Amino acid sequence: MSANEQRRARRSKRRGRRRRAARIGEMLMRLTLSVIKADVGSVGGHTKPSSRMIATVEGEVAKAICNGLLIDGFICHTGDDIAIIMTHTRGEGSSEVHQLAWKTFLAATSVAKTSGLYGAGQDLLADAPSGNIRGAGPGVAELSFDHSLSGVRPAESFMVFAADKCGPGAYNLPLYLAFADPMYCAGLMLPPMIKGFRFHIIDMDNTAGDSLLELDAPADSYHIAALLRDNERFGIDRIISRTHGEVVVAVSAQRLHAIAGKYTGKDDPVAIVRNQGIFPAPEEIISPFAKAHFVGGDARGSHVMPLMPVPLNTPVTGMYCLPIVSCVGFSIDREGRFAESYTDFFDNPAWDEVRRRAQRKAIEMRSQGWSGAAMLPYSELEYGGFRDTVSGLLKRFRLRDDRKPEAAE
Repeated sequence: MSANEQRRARRSKRRGRRRRAARIGEMLMRLTLSVIKADVGSVGGHTKPSSRMIATVEGEVAKAICNGLLIDGFICHTGDDIAIIMTHTRGEGSSEVHQLAWKTFLAATSVAKTSGLYGAGQDLLADAPSGNIRGAGPGVAELSFDHSLSGVRPAESFMVFAADKCGPGAYNLPLYLAFADPMYCAGLMLPPMIKGFRFHIIDMDNTAGDSLLELDAPADSYHIAALLRDNERFGIDRIISRTHGEVVVAVSAQRLHAIAGKYTGKDDPVAIVRNQGIFPAPEEIISPFAKAHFVGGDARGSHVMPLMPVPLNTPVTGMYCLPIVSCVGFSIDREGRFAESYTDFFDNPAWDEVRRRAQRKAIEMRSQGWSGAAMLPYSELEYGGFRDTVSGLLKRFRLRDDRKPEAAE
């Protein structure tokens, strides 16, 4: 089935769901989840945003809820990155929603500059984008669905992963295991998921636009793995249910160095993952993170280090500059609001052992210093100073003169 035929099939399914909802008199809305995250300043180095910055962001989002732009919003941080999690009916790429986030980050930047904080406005790479801010610096993940709390989704729940000090490819392995490997997700063997999922994979080295390839698991599992093994070039853009045509995962698969042309900080990706029912359960989605797998990132974005799962609002203050990831979960009520409170998935004693393992792996890797696999290869060194040092030395290389002394005379 071609991409256009797939899109037509998904639209047909959506129309069918709307007709069924209309017959039973149920309210149905096209709901959009948007997560936009950026590093716009932090206290004492790249550690965490200030309380004034967080309060400023919360105030701007509260005003957007009051004036009807947003249905609901939630603010948190992972390391020095502030994440704005939103529900609304404006659709993906809405200029109004994106401009709200941009102006909110500008307001937080102003607070950071006034306070003399480190990296004020670091991720705001464009001067003043006029609409959609995807590609302007902040990490953006969005997905939309028909929200009715009936049919295949009688309860709508989702999780947001937010990572710091690593690139978008950090999600490649855990998402592959959760959506393509029954050793990690037994639910893949059940009727609602046994047809598998469609992976949209993006070539992040292509700066001309979003270069995407669609591959199906389980049929194309080996091809998917062959691409996703390269965390620095290929990443998951989104994942779609092959049974129901529903988008289940969206990732901010963007490379800041490709946008800015220089190192400005790691890409620090976010991901939205819907769960339960026709999708994997939360425990099946988070269990691969127990690996504390190695990713590119850490100090100056140039080392290979384990990804440590941490609670919400954890600063980067441990040894080295360990890549970290948080995970917060929500349920959505009929009006599109976050029901009750939220769940902090990595704030549990079960993860303490994983954190200890991550630290042990980090100590071993960093004990190797600058040698070999402990740092990213030259082609992936994102810190400009490293490149400048090596480039300067390369100019000094000369071909060896292998002529014999007598021949030289």
